[in-house]
Amino acid sequence: MKLTVRTEPLEDDRPLLDLSPVSDPVAWIRDGQGLIGWGTALRIEPGPDERRFVRADQALRDLAHDSDIEDAVDLPGTGLIGVGSFTFDADVAGSALIVPRVVVGRRDGVTWRTTIDPDGAEPVAGVRAAPPTDPPRDRPRYAGSSKPDVHWLEAVAAAIDRIDAGEAEKVVLARDVAVWSHELFDQVDLARRLTARFPHCHTFIVDGLVGATPELLLSRLGEVVESRVLAGTVGRSEDEVEDAALGDGLLRSEKDRWEHELAAASVREVLAPLCEELTHDPSPRLLRLDNVQHLATTFSGRLSAPATALELVAALHPTAAVGGTPRGAALAMIRELEGMERGRYAAPVGWTTPDGDGRWGIALRCAQLAGARARLFAGVGVVAASLPEDELEETRLKLLAMQAVLDPS
Repeated sequence: MKLTVRTEPLEDDRPLLDLSPVSDPVAWIRDGQGLIGWGTALRIEPGPDERRFVRADQALRDLAHDSDIEDAVDLPGTGLIGVGSFTFDADVAGSALIVPRVVVGRRDGVTWRTTIDPDGAEPVAGVRAAPPTDPPRDRPRYAGSSKPDVHWLEAVAAAIDRIDAGEAEKVVLARDVAVWSHELFDQVDLARRLTARFPHCHTFIVDGLVGATPELLLSRLGEVVESRVLAGTVGRSEDEVEDAALGDGLLRSEKDRWEHELAAASVREVLAPLCEELTHDPSPRLLRLDNVQHLATTFSGRLSAPATALELVAALHPTAAVGGTPRGAALAMIRELEGMERGRYAAPVGWTTPDGDGRWGIALRCAQLAGARARLFAGVGVVAASLPEDELEETRLKLLAMQAVLDPS
């Protein structure tokens, strides 16, 4: 397929989520920067197995080779671009990389518009001219989880027993919550609420998957790579003294620091051999969000040999932050104990370009929407010192992120 791709500056400083004229967008936004797109020039479906990332990457490069591309802005994210999300489990279908017909992006105060037109295609709607109107909203109604709470607690207890027996050091177990409403869930409306509540997270929309993730799996801009690992969680308090005590307790928790170290090590072991230099925080720091606090470690490096963003994502996924350690044993335990299909939850979501640049997060704090139905997800890292009831409470804290934006009140 041949595409005609044109990127030009755009004089428009409105919030990116206010610019989409349609109800089926893609988006990746943080601190007012990023991109939103609409229409579909091409949908790349790489299929299941471990090579799905590499096949999607190659398909986008092949597309660029056959296309006519003019880029008058030349910033990361301009020109031809694919926005995608992948399944957590390599054996499950559903991964996709979408090439939008129109992309509006913003970086370092510069706004641009890219049009991507297949030969002979009819024009698609341009940037929204008028301010968006509030869609009709209804309260969410909760219809339970794939696995009842008592059975999920038993699964966590079983995982702890098997960790004690030496089968693994850590396993991440997740649970879902089904939601329905009398009104259709509006993806852009939910994304606006997420950006308002979590401005420093990456808010994403891809194929009905909407969320705001604090975790950066991999950024690659030229030779420079970055990753931010989160593991270890505690709640927040409106009282400043109590909130500070909660954070201090998290920093001092041997259980949470061990869980975090396993997650950080899984990233370090992948990136260190690929980088001339790889630096990281000497010890975990606190990342405070609206509803929870996390232990966080940021890695920065410079590649020693060429590698695209999606090639690096393929090597990293799943990190111990969402899978466990060792990877193979943890994934086998997840399939046996978790009691649900994760789909694209806890898997890579983000964007990439044919030259290998891109930013990819992990689909956390998210909902998979289907009309007036949705599935919410939350997961926890289980280690030897875990207590099942504490892990269940942690999932409830994490679920509040999406529950709050779903509720119109």
